[in-house]
Amino acid sequence: MSLDQIRHYQSKLAYEMDSADLNEALKNGEPIVVVDGRSAGAFEQEHIPGAISLPHREISANSTASLDTSALYVCYCDGIGCNASTKTALKLLTLGFEVRELIGGLDWWKRDGYATHRSQSGSGNESACGCH
Repeated sequence: MSLDQIRHYQSKLAYEMDSADLNEALKNGEPIVVVDGRSAGAFEQEHIPGAISLPHREISANSTASLDTSALYVCYCDGIGCNASTKTALKLLTLGFEVRELIGGLDWWKRDGYATHRSQSGSGNESACGCH
């Protein structure tokens, strides 16, 4: 047994969350804010119900001033081919928020069978991850 390996897995669990854990935490009413770090257009097309749109490129002290600093912020993007969730988590963390990253993003959320909110008028012109 390697102490370094134990620390590695403990860190992953401290910094990441999967869709089943997020769904359970939301059902239990835990103080979690789900954050979509993709573009506003990608959010409008489809997002996790109850999530807020906070594009990573727009995150600043001013844009987050009204957010509850006592909540846990779970950040997501399109999926493993997109790093908007990592950029979002890093920016929120540097502003003093407690954050975790949703493993697999919106893609794995849907693969696990959880509902999404879809726009009826989505243009389909957004890039796949909506972070470009």
